[in-house]
Amino acid sequence: MAVRAAQVGWVMARAARLRRVLVMLAALFLVGAPWLVWAQRRSRGWSTVREEANVPYDGRFTFARLRYEVHERSGWEFDYPAMERHLMTMMREVTALEPHQAGSNIHDMDDPELMKYPVSYLSEPGYWVPTDSEAAGLRTYLAKGGFLIVDDFMRNEWLNFERSMRRVLPDARIVELDVTHPIFDAFFHIDSLKMHHPQATYLNAHFFGIYEDNDPTKRLMVIINYNTDIGDFMEWSDDGFWPVNVTNDAYKLAINYLIYGMTH
Repeated sequence: MAVRAAQVGWVMARAARLRRVLVMLAALFLVGAPWLVWAQRRSRGWSTVREEANVPYDGRFTFARLRYEVHERSGWEFDYPAMERHLMTMMREVTALEPHQAGSNIHDMDDPELMKYPVSYLSEPGYWVPTDSEAAGLRTYLAKGGFLIVDDFMRNEWLNFERSMRRVLPDARIVELDVTHPIFDAFFHIDSLKMHHPQATYLNAHFFGIYEDNDPTKRLMVIINYNTDIGDFMEWSDDGFWPVNVTNDAYKLAINYLIYGMTH
């Protein structure tokens, strides 16, 4: 009986230790889940993206994402297509706009078809290096009234972004915007620009813009989200990875950008 009691005690002790280990692993998973998702997303090769067919032009609002080639890493396609699907669903729910909810477009920067779409989205410009043709195409798009949303880059990635953007707009002045700019009141009234990066939460977001003819009295041609990634907040908004209030702020910013781009 003593031997059996000792065996039972040993089993119970092992079970208790196992429970403690499982609890610790579960806690670590919950804390690290966003990082795991981020790592999985970053490990996808550029060539593995399954592009869906573009929506045929019919005058309705269609989300347009810009494609560019990056050697040995991906970039432009992050958050695709979940982010735009979620954003178009929200646009349909809260505005009178009836966008294409289940479809979106991907265009090269020198694609003449891009001219049909008033707003375009550029992701991960920290690794974007446009060709001469792409730079000229985007320059023409902006000059003809197109509005560009730049998103998802941080820290020293700014250096490459600015160098590449100056190939598009050599004389552009990139200026920081504050919350009083009309773009932050285009649909939702946004009273604070405090936001962090989804993964690097120690980074504080900054918002920059480029005006037509570098004139603040004219339209904003480019809005730049730096040290944050509103696309990521929207992509995972149905999975609970990010706090609801931050996800809501990302949607408010994105919807304001779309409304501003279509009305200016």
